[in-house]
Amino acid sequence: MAGRRSDATRAAILVAARERFASDGYERATIRSIAADADIDPSMVMRYYGNKEKLFAAAAEFDLQLPDVSAVPPGEVGAALARHFLHRWEGDDTLTALLRASATNEAAADRMRDLFGAQLLPVVAAVCPDPAEAPRRAGLVASQMLGLALCRFVLRLPPVVGMPAAEAAAWVGPTIQRYLTERSSDT
Repeated sequence: MAGRRSDATRAAILVAARERFASDGYERATIRSIAADADIDPSMVMRYYGNKEKLFAAAAEFDLQLPDVSAVPPGEVGAALARHFLHRWEGDDTLTALLRASATNEAAADRMRDLFGAQLLPVVAAVCPDPAEAPRRAGLVASQMLGLALCRFVLRLPPVVGMPAAEAAAWVGPTIQRYLTERSSDT
């Protein structure tokens, strides 16, 4: 019985943390506010997660759920990834909170690097002409998608926010495609 209660408490903390980090950002979210949202004592948050950085890392577990690009025509992978990334950003505030926090917090930046390195790099390696270039190309793809996400979901630039997701993907897709498949100028 105690194990189930412990699991329920951990789950409640993570739900509250995700919501609080998404609404307040990393810097303004506090252990006290997260504990209050979870209706528990702040000491319980510390007991299970140790500190705010560890709690954020646990709350920021995020699966990009990248598509199987082997099923996508080679010339359409960039557009497919652009559509997919926009869909994922629109469907989950956790990634927005992670983006906000990663600009000012090293632990959050490490988490963002890990996330994109572990999940995006294998997809890029599967489609780029030279797998040795995959890290560089994945970094360029990430820069494009993170820049778009920053402008659309964090800074909320009106022209970018007002653009339908399909239109934004149509603009960004060819750039991502170029990063993925064009031969680099030094080869």
